[in-house]
Amino acid sequence: MTRKPERKPSHKPTHEPANRPNHRPDKPAAPTRDLRRDPPFEIAIDDITAVGEGEGEFKRARVQIPFTIPGERVLAQPITQRGEFVHALGVRLLDASADRVYPVCAHFGMSKCAHCDWQHMDYAAQVALKQDMLITLLERARIANPPVRPVIAAPLQWGYNHHMTFTVVGSTPLEPDAADQPNDSPDADDDDKPLSEIAVENDAYLAFPARRDTPDDRDLIRIRECHILHPDLFSLYQQLDMDLSNLRRVRLQQGSDGDQMLVLTAFTDAAPALETDLPVSINLILPDNEPLNLIGESHSRFEVNKRILRATAGSFFRPNISALPNLIDSVITLLDPQPDDAVLDLFAGVGVFSAFIAPRVRVVSMIESYPPAVTDADDNLADFENVDVYEGGVDTVLEDLLEADITDPDADEESGTDESPAPPRYTAAVIDPPHTGISDAALKSLVALGVDRIVLVSDEAHRLPRDVAQFKKAGYALTAVQPVDLAPQTAHIATVCLFTR
Repeated sequence: MTRKPERKPSHKPTHEPANRPNHRPDKPAAPTRDLRRDPPFEIAIDDITAVGEGEGEFKRARVQIPFTIPGERVLAQPITQRGEFVHALGVRLLDASADRVYPVCAHFGMSKCAHCDWQHMDYAAQVALKQDMLITLLERARIANPPVRPVIAAPLQWGYNHHMTFTVVGSTPLEPDAADQPNDSPDADDDDKPLSEIAVENDAYLAFPARRDTPDDRDLIRIRECHILHPDLFSLYQQLDMDLSNLRRVRLQQGSDGDQMLVLTAFTDAAPALETDLPVSINLILPDNEPLNLIGESHSRFEVNKRILRATAGSFFRPNISALPNLIDSVITLLDPQPDDAVLDLFAGVGVFSAFIAPRVRVVSMIESYPPAVTDADDNLADFENVDVYEGGVDTVLEDLLEADITDPDADEESGTDESPAPPRYTAAVIDPPHTGISDAALKSLVALGVDRIVLVSDEAHRLPRDVAQFKKAGYALTAVQPVDLAPQTAHIATVCLFTR
């Protein structure tokens, strides 16, 4: 593996946290009407929206109702209207689908926890609906005969998340020297009670995002149970007893080896004075996104396809470890790597995809902007001699590759000449971008570098029409879409898309 010079790295991670609840597609600006005083009406659910809500038609409006399933009939109370779309809530279930099941979590439902929105349907139905959602989404974007393959189901339906982020409610920033001061407040001694019991007393507690089903709904909700979080991590949550001052978020994380970690995101650079009797590592993410190791290990280790990969606190790593092999295998299948290929891995994170592409191709050039993730990639890919790691933003590094006189890694050394192709021809690219996607400039660079096939990985399927249009403009046609379920009990679906030119 070759480590390339730094390319003006940004300290901002290239991915958002993995918890992405309740995302909706962008809608055109339109006045919102309050319909809560309107009478309820009966409606048949005939479709599913891109965010997993049941949809039907009433008086020429498309009515979207959460927690409903196509084929059902409900009594609905309209809440708001924007343009031709009405948001409503189910008042009474009149005709139930055979796929409806009883949800297992007390926090599931209207105006409750935003993480799960499909606990009310059988998992086989969830998988089928996710494929229907993708096909409908692409058809509405005027993509004829969308090449959507059958969804690859997740191996675990419950307890699959190896990390999850909580928002701290009621915390306030500390001055840089405040963390060293003793806590003399009346609540300093809580008799070793767990955080879940002392939260109200101390005015700071951990919360999940809440659904906003009505304009009056709150943003966050305290939880007493969670069935998609790894059970060992929920046990850790129940045992937590710590000062939450100066903290924005707390992430609970567990590696494949069972080692647990708390990743704390702070308001300021003030490091808290922490003591713990729990066997956990603790790391602090400072306001500039730099990780600071406080206790124990600075990274977690995850086993994926019999390979151990490390991820430092702050580095992006998908939480469903048991389903991650399905995503990697889908990337490899659509990429169809050949021994002579030179592959770009963009927004590469800790090198997850590079680790499984490298054994199959001539060379891999991975690009990542977050320095701790680059350090992880150096470790994860150390046994490969055909991997080049570039630290920096994708746009900048691609421009450098175009401008630099770079020697082809497999140039004929017996030719007796120092001349070699500049830049080298890349045949393929894997792109795993943040929610903002890849820039037009970067796509233009890929064309100039000779890339004729691109595999795009996305956790936000509702953005696919945007991506397809952008890639088409650059000369790439959508050839295949492989959906991979990484989030059972939710409407979220990951996609692996092949674009060719």
